[in-house]
Amino acid sequence: MPAREFDYPNGERNATVRAFTNPAVEKDLHAFTLIELFVVIGVIAILLSLAFPVFNTVQEKARVAQDLNNLRQLGIATQTYLNDNDETLFSSDATVVWMKSLHPKYLPNWKIFQSPFDKRASSEDDAIAPVSYGFNGNSVLGLSSDTIARPSAFILIAPTQTTASTVSFSGNPSNSVTVYKASSVPGGTAIGGTHNHRTRINALFADLHVDSLTWSDFLLDQDVSNSQADANFRWDYAGHP
Repeated sequence: MPAREFDYPNGERNATVRAFTNPAVEKDLHAFTLIELFVVIGVIAILLSLAFPVFNTVQEKARVAQDLNNLRQLGIATQTYLNDNDETLFSSDATVVWMKSLHPKYLPNWKIFQSPFDKRASSEDDAIAPVSYGFNGNSVLGLSSDTIARPSAFILIAPTQTTASTVSFSGNPSNSVTVYKASSVPGGTAIGGTHNHRTRINALFADLHVDSLTWSDFLLDQDVSNSQADANFRWDYAGHP
């Protein structure tokens, strides 16, 4: 079998590589068989199937954290508003939307009013900006915050979803957005939470702390088992009668 000499580019004749070559063997060494190609594709598919759930979980956790942060900023803005307005919870006048009591003086960007679970296009237009959060709709607007019997249990602001089978929102700055348990105005009656397969939802409480609740706890408004006394104050500022 003939030997081939390979000269280095610099032309040094004393630096050579000797190799026995065979064109048929060289061709076999550089080609994938069809079976090998299928094996590689199969391995890649398996790796992707394992990676996607992890990626989705990480992505959802990031949305949950952003959602809590939005509610926290709404709480800070609300506290500042209360300090400037004798602790009055916005206006009871239906023509004065509570969101515009905060924007732009206390919250310069409408983006804070949009949940990361809200897939609508963002906007800073005062008429069409997406609003994903609603104020407690149980006749609390216009009252003094001092009338809330148990602030740590009373939900003040929470996501306002539509009746769709997937998480969706329809609120905007044109009308006051409110929430009362599963019901939202505008929107309708939600069938579940915003995350964790719609089993959980975040909320801002009247003492201005934020928390994540199970969907069933979020809806609960009366302690019938004497195990969740706070439930009596979750949606009724004076406590469930």
